[in-house]
Amino acid sequence: MESYLLKSLSDLEDKNISRENWLIVENGEQFEPLVKELYGEIRHQLDRQIDHNHEPVYKPLKIILAQRDPVKFLAGFIAGCAAECAVFLCNPDWEKNEWEQVWNLVNPDIIWGDEIKFPDFTTTNIPEEPMISGIMIPTGGSSGKIKFAIHTWETLTASVWGFTEYFNLSSVNSFCVLPLYHVSGLMQFIRSFTTGGKLVITSFKQLTSESNQTSDIYKIKNSDFFISLVPTQLQKLLDNQKLTQWLSEFETVLLGGGPSWNDLLTKARANGIRLAPTYGMTETASQIATLKPDEFLKIAPDEFLKTKNSGRTLPHAEIVIEHLLENEHYGGNHLGAIRIKAKSLVLGYYPTIWQDNQGFLTDDMGFLDQNGYLHIMGRRSNKIISGGENIYPPEVEAAIRATNLIMDVCVIGIPDHNWGEAVTAIYVPQSPPTPIPEIKNQLQQTLTRFKIPKYWIPVVSLPRNPQGKINISQLQQIVLESLDQEMII
Repeated sequence: MESYLLKSLSDLEDKNISRENWLIVENGEQFEPLVKELYGEIRHQLDRQIDHNHEPVYKPLKIILAQRDPVKFLAGFIAGCAAECAVFLCNPDWEKNEWEQVWNLVNPDIIWGDEIKFPDFTTTNIPEEPMISGIMIPTGGSSGKIKFAIHTWETLTASVWGFTEYFNLSSVNSFCVLPLYHVSGLMQFIRSFTTGGKLVITSFKQLTSESNQTSDIYKIKNSDFFISLVPTQLQKLLDNQKLTQWLSEFETVLLGGGPSWNDLLTKARANGIRLAPTYGMTETASQIATLKPDEFLKIAPDEFLKTKNSGRTLPHAEIVIEHLLENEHYGGNHLGAIRIKAKSLVLGYYPTIWQDNQGFLTDDMGFLDQNGYLHIMGRRSNKIISGGENIYPPEVEAAIRATNLIMDVCVIGIPDHNWGEAVTAIYVPQSPPTPIPEIKNQLQQTLTRFKIPKYWIPVVSLPRNPQGKINISQLQQIVLESLDQEMII
């Protein structure tokens, strides 16, 4: 891997690829010299490794990479990969609790990050030093506990191959507004870097700032670029007429990172946004299924919204539906747990390498229709069983949003003496708020009675991470504090 990456950097020099025609970001011209500087720093530290007999010994260095500046982040990433280190991608905004988890898990050799909020930790439980090099991408799901998915240059480039084959591309131009420490941001860099494409990097805050709308990023030809968004970002862009027009010019708008809602997709279609809803995760190095934009624009809204159509499987992956329950059906399709086999699949969670090759059993429920399109129905762990009936929160949330009587909503099940679980809606009301009986009355037209929430808890905002995903543990705490304790088992 080291020689391959160094050759890539040499090729960049030979082609004289400058900031203007490859890396479009502030201080982008510093990328290549900074890579060489940081690579030299790593080699110097590796050369100092000796055993008790004063002989050189190779042990992959563990690097914490938490640079806020994108050029410094990417330079550190490439330097660490080229030197075959264990590179841990980290969020510079993590607080003490998260950093303490990372510190005890990693015990790093090198820390790159200008503004890391690192208290003076002493490692209380030094793990056995695994001889693992690779790319460690953080994932915590909705639990809040940080894990690092172990990837390699090979798993990430396998994802790129599947992407380019699926979209019939030789090079990929990416417009990145997502965090580079997250798989959704990192893979945009990997696609452009390995295929000779262009890469624009800006923060979403800068993108939506009126004062920034004269910068170079608005001078690119959008139709040559892919942009990746999460649903909350798409909503903010569609709320701005000028940015909606700007977004409609992109060749493809990849949408992932969490479930989207009915009126969001309807509004995107009405504005001609070339949306490509995707299904993927950190463990698969981003998407493994995607609905192409031409298909999204042609599918009737009602048909699309009944089930979340995530498109066909990319060529580097295989999706298997495991029929855990014989009576689980949806519209004649057999529901099951989604198992993924892919060349881009994670090797394990640091520091453990998985030994079996049975693929990755996700927490997601879904089905493959007769045309091979993947439909996501929700999470197995989030499925609510109320009075013996199976209820999938995304269906209920979509129906509530379709009333247009609330701003945001999340549906969960809470323990209940009578029902086993009670369907509960935590929602952001409109101003002024619509009475709950009025909302429930509208829901009776689209949901069977047992699916309509029994409890409604108003909040100012739902606890979401930067990718738009709900923090379930925080949500459960809100429920505990809001409902009478006698109502909860």
